[in-house]
Amino acid sequence: MFRRTTLPASACQRRGGARWWGRDLCRAALLWCVGGLLTLAGAQNVGQFGGGGVPAGPPQRSVTEWLARLQQASRVPSYVGTFVVSSASGALSSSRIWHVCEGDVQLERVDTLTGTPRSTVRRNDTVMTFLPDARVVTLDQRQQGAVFPNLLSPAAGQPVADFYDVRELGRGRVAGCDADIVQLLPRDAWRFGYRIWSENRTGLVLKTQTLDAQGRVLEQAAFSELQLDAPVQAEQLRQMMASTQGYRLVQAEQARTTPQAEGWQLSAVVPGFEARNCYRRPLSGTASLVQCIFSDGLATVSLFMQPLEAAQHPREGAASMGATQALTRRVADRSGHWWITAVGEVPSATLQAFVQGLARIP
Repeated sequence: MFRRTTLPASACQRRGGARWWGRDLCRAALLWCVGGLLTLAGAQNVGQFGGGGVPAGPPQRSVTEWLARLQQASRVPSYVGTFVVSSASGALSSSRIWHVCEGDVQLERVDTLTGTPRSTVRRNDTVMTFLPDARVVTLDQRQQGAVFPNLLSPAAGQPVADFYDVRELGRGRVAGCDADIVQLLPRDAWRFGYRIWSENRTGLVLKTQTLDAQGRVLEQAAFSELQLDAPVQAEQLRQMMASTQGYRLVQAEQARTTPQAEGWQLSAVVPGFEARNCYRRPLSGTASLVQCIFSDGLATVSLFMQPLEAAQHPREGAASMGATQALTRRVADRSGHWWITAVGEVPSATLQAFVQGLARIP
């Protein structure tokens, strides 16, 4: 996925922002336990949103061109940085990231700086998470929907342009780097908007904000400190993935499936969202958890279905954490009782539409 590029060391200390480490799924798990882009009217410059940029003229790139530039620019040789995620509710988390790219091989390490100690190491789509307190390491595969921008293949890029407009807002600075600022404005009420700061020479994403229909910032993710061309040793990351002595290795078990094969049907999909993947994971006994992933090319929604008896004290209702929303309800039919949980960085009405449209196949 990454393409090696050559940049002068003096250009600035910069980085490409890929939120690859499964924020949607992590947040889904967190919200489960306690119970991880509307159109803006009028011409608005970044100063109105507190972004500190300089207003720009008419857009020079289409939505598809901007997103292709941002994704392509994520192919950087190496960087080290501190990544901070904050929400309007006051929640704050930070991580330290080491990234190196050798040809088509990406190697990346992410250490949490807040909360429970955790180190995640990735080689392309293979992900290992080390939990030092529990002496456990989990092995899993990265899933689609974990990267920002969450771009689809070029052939599927047109639907993104059908549901988002783009507005160039000028320039600003993030982590000492000059950045172009662009805003992606949804054309309907089914999705949030995004404001993105990308390094103006390479397009590397430095900062993102998720916006509600009134333009308020629900969540922000940005590098507070960044060094490009940092001396990251790929071999050290490989050795870390191989050094599991003293840890109990837990390999994630999942099988590809379809909603229909699991006895579910979705009467209507929210406009712009398409089914991407569906997995079945074993729970206790013979019970399984089914996760189906839908995306419009940027926003992602996950639907989780599990038998009532396998759920660990879930509650019906809604919850939110920054831009991430969750909705849980109970479903009953002749085959039994089920819990459905929808999670995604979308308005709550979008989750309601997904949940209301999901039913057991008669």
